Amino acid sequence: MTRTLRLAALAALLASAAALGFAIGVERIGGIVPCALCLVERWPYRIAILLAALALLLGGRLGWWLLALVALAMLADAAVAGVHVGVEQQFWPSPLPECAAPHLSGHSIAERLASMPLHVAKPCDDPTYLLPFLPLSMAAMNLIYALAIALGLAIFLWRERRIAA
Repeated sequence: MTRTLRLAALAALLASAAALGFAIGVERIGGIVPCALCLVERWPYRIAILLAALALLLGGRLGWWLLALVALAMLADAAVAGVHVGVEQQFWPSPLPECAAPHLSGHSIAERLASMPLHVAKPCDDPTYLLPFLPLSMAAMNLIYALAIALGLAIFLWRERRIAA
């Protein structure tokens, strides 16, 4: 049980790190500005990396429970990504106030410049598509990816539990 558990923990760690690295790479190398919901979607991956690393180091029954928490973190990420996809598709407004386009007020140019936000924000309802032939936004791809990790871990944990019983 320990060897397969450690392999699953390593796979979860690498999958989470790959997702986070991909998002940061698209932002830095591709020049894509993330919205507030995109930034929230990164937190479950950070948590999953930490939990999977602990599961890798500790193994055993505690490692099993840590991987179960990784699966829950991925489900939480899928939930946030689902909300994000709904915002992109105009099904509902974003729950975050940072997602709205800036409202510029004032009549003169100086007043309008003074009311601009300090950081450029991307509205959350403006989807980012990486490939023109693939009609999936980054949020939709993240939803699918997080669900795949959660499902893979759930199947592994269920099988391990049956073997141990």
